[in-house]
Amino acid sequence: MRAAPSLTVELLTEELPPKALKRLSEAFAESIVDGLRDRGLLQAASTKTPYATPRRLAVKITHVLPVAPDQPFTQKLMPASVALDAAGRPTAALRKRLQALGREKLADLWPDAIDGPDRLTREPDGKADAMFLNSVARGTPLQQGLQAALDSAIANLPIPKVMTYQRANGVSVKFVRPAHRLLALHGADVVPVTALGLDAGRLTDGHRFLGRRDIAIAAADAYEETLAAEGKVTASFPARRARIVTQLARAANGATVIMPEALLDEVTALVEGPAVYEGTFDPAFLAVPQECLILTMQQNQKYFALADAGGKLLPRFLVASNIATTDPAAIIQGNERVLRARLADARFFFDQDRKVRLETRVPKLASVVYHNKLGGQLQRVERVRGLAGDIARMIGADHDAAQRAAWLAKADLATDMVGEFPELQGLMGRYYAQHDGEPAAVAAAIEQHYWPRFAGDALPQGPVAQAVALADKMETLAGMFGIGAQPTGDKDPFGLRRHAIGVIRILVEGRLPVPLSDLVTAGFGAFAGIPAVRRADAELENFIYERLRGYLRDLGYTATQAEAVLCQRPARIDLVPARAEAVRAFAALPEADALAAANKRIVNILRKAGSDVAVAVDRGRLAEGAERDLYEAFHDLAPIVEVDCASGAYTGALMALARIKPAVDRFFDDVMVMADDLAIRANRLALLRDVAQTMNRVADISKLAA
Repeated sequence: MRAAPSLTVELLTEELPPKALKRLSEAFAESIVDGLRDRGLLQAASTKTPYATPRRLAVKITHVLPVAPDQPFTQKLMPASVALDAAGRPTAALRKRLQALGREKLADLWPDAIDGPDRLTREPDGKADAMFLNSVARGTPLQQGLQAALDSAIANLPIPKVMTYQRANGVSVKFVRPAHRLLALHGADVVPVTALGLDAGRLTDGHRFLGRRDIAIAAADAYEETLAAEGKVTASFPARRARIVTQLARAANGATVIMPEALLDEVTALVEGPAVYEGTFDPAFLAVPQECLILTMQQNQKYFALADAGGKLLPRFLVASNIATTDPAAIIQGNERVLRARLADARFFFDQDRKVRLETRVPKLASVVYHNKLGGQLQRVERVRGLAGDIARMIGADHDAAQRAAWLAKADLATDMVGEFPELQGLMGRYYAQHDGEPAAVAAAIEQHYWPRFAGDALPQGPVAQAVALADKMETLAGMFGIGAQPTGDKDPFGLRRHAIGVIRILVEGRLPVPLSDLVTAGFGAFAGIPAVRRADAELENFIYERLRGYLRDLGYTATQAEAVLCQRPARIDLVPARAEAVRAFAALPEADALAAANKRIVNILRKAGSDVAVAVDRGRLAEGAERDLYEAFHDLAPIVEVDCASGAYTGALMALARIKPAVDRFFDDVMVMADDLAIRANRLALLRDVAQTMNRVADISKLAA
């Protein structure tokens, strides 16, 4: 099939919200493509190229048909018994239905019933015949299909906030920003569609300062190149981003550019033709913690900070300007002047905050709302302090240091610096604690008690920090579960899933030998005397085990391997990965499938037997042969498994099971467990119970059975 022309659609607007631009662009392009594809207007080789600049959303789609192909279709009308009378002639019901479809002539032509592409047929439909209309649906013209796709794309854009504005003719329009032009080209032809009160044409505008207005785009495929040449606009978001990265690296002159992905995307969304310039600031500002300076540059000014090879901030910065010029002195000086004021504010906050000891700020937390059912931040701090002391005893941390760190952990919320930059909470607490002369472990714990803050984040280091971090997370989990504020569906406003994963990671990766139930009990214990909080130990433990299941999957274990371990609800979750690894190694053994199936059979037998199991195995009642061989095999194996488990050698414990497979196989081949003699039956059930306990000492291997 001959390749159809490309289609380019552009909405030219006022400056779009930079943080939303990338998402808006992707949604706009995807929606138009989907709308055209649904209407059969795209050839199989069609591709899309989204474009996004501060003032435009656009997309180029290749291989777009002017008219969609006709599509044959078959439509069931009604049962033949209703459509035809006893003589086989069309009834009034059939005539009425055909008239509604504009095919009434087919009734007069029955039984031949062929009128051009339309055909009326009688065909089997299950147990009875039915009347069917066979016809051809005319293909959708591009103008009609694009209009529908464009309307849908605009209506469904993920707009952060809609604004209402009036066009020159007084018509009110709702969109993310005022729209000025609509471009729609199929090949070299304008597609006459409308949107937001605009008629489509071939004109667009270039760069606000460097380009020109009223740029005519000759054809859809010339859009990007024409904008670049005549409008000084790099329309492609990825190309513009890559251009900024290249210029940053060049301007850095060997220094490390601090460029988080979010900042890079936002800056890309702020410029149409980027040019990177270097500015400097007074090195005296480096006396302020560099995190404050970097955040000031990134958040307030969208600048890129520079660091040396050791990660130390340099008194230089880079700005991605929207104006490329051979004499950027005025641009650089203007940005330096603005940054100087911002850095002076940061230095003022830092100096003022250090005039007051951190501990004197704690009482001010009483006026900071935490939750209307759980009190203010000061009450929360008191709970976390007590909980940190309890957990410190569990993990062998310094009790007094843990309580001191917990008492000071939220104090920086009452500082000017954190008030200006909430992202610095914890970090500024560490700086101020160090300034106050607090012990190193206390200062570190103040910063690290928030860790891990996101997937893959660092974990708190040292027992004191671990104790405070666990206390902070368990207080949140217990409090929210206690008032019934558990996550529902995708909603998790208090970040409880993140807190649970944090608890798991601290215990597992920190190798802390603390039973989960002890942590949960201590967490709810911190709320003693608060009527709004009810005990929900089981629900919270289930929630954490469920997160642990996901944690194991992320480590590469299968759902079955994870379930084999977690169905036993192990108290020490720090040992869970080692158990899961043992299960994975066991599952690879040739004997694994048979042993898992036998174990499952044993579990089912014991479940059905109920209480008909002897207290202990009476060796004297065991018959010679398979029954006694199984007893001897497990009598020898049990202490080996116990020693391996006690030493944490779980893989060895499970691998040892392979040697008793022959004895298990012979037992089920030769022995009737549910013997008529009740005493023998009870004894054999007791034997199987002991066998199952040994086999499942590490994990429930019956879960591995197919």
